[in-house]
Amino acid sequence: MPKRAFDLVCAVVGLLMLLPVFAVVALWIKLDSPGPVFFRQERVGRHGVLFRIHKFRTMGHAGPPGGPLITVGGDPRITRAGRVLRASKLDELPQLIDVLLGRMSLVGPRPEVPKYVAMYPGALRDKVLSVRPGITDPVSLRFVDEAALLAKAADPEREYMEVVMPQKLAAAVAYAEHATLGSDVRVIGQTLRSLFTR
Repeated sequence: MPKRAFDLVCAVVGLLMLLPVFAVVALWIKLDSPGPVFFRQERVGRHGVLFRIHKFRTMGHAGPPGGPLITVGGDPRITRAGRVLRASKLDELPQLIDVLLGRMSLVGPRPEVPKYVAMYPGALRDKVLSVRPGITDPVSLRFVDEAALLAKAADPEREYMEVVMPQKLAAAVAYAEHATLGSDVRVIGQTLRSLFTR
């Protein structure tokens, strides 16, 4: 309960403070390329409940259907505004809406698409999905330049599934087993420091 109350207060305050930023980013996205302001994609939430995550759109809206689920550096689908939003992580800010709605937390394992969650070993999947997914977590700081890392691989999706995903899964299990409100606050501080240094 304290974690949810903390999330709720921070989400409300954050959304109110960031309204001017949201307005500027939304205008920039609309002027840069046709399509909606938000990107909505199905993710797996707590206890396996599906939800549609909020992000600022960083790709062209009229891309081919059935494209890859992961994004690598230099992906031609990324718009000019999208490159800046991704590099600065500003595209993640709308997830405060998902925190407000109770679908996500400020800190927790990053929510995955159903395709990758289906690959989790059963016992680990149940552990990871026992907590709300988050906007940030310790492993997100480790893979802050994940797209650039995957761009170097001959097969980016295979690299993600065989190298990156197992590390994320192990970190998600560790979070679910050991996280406290105090550790969440530390992760938020590290995340903000990382964003400002970028």
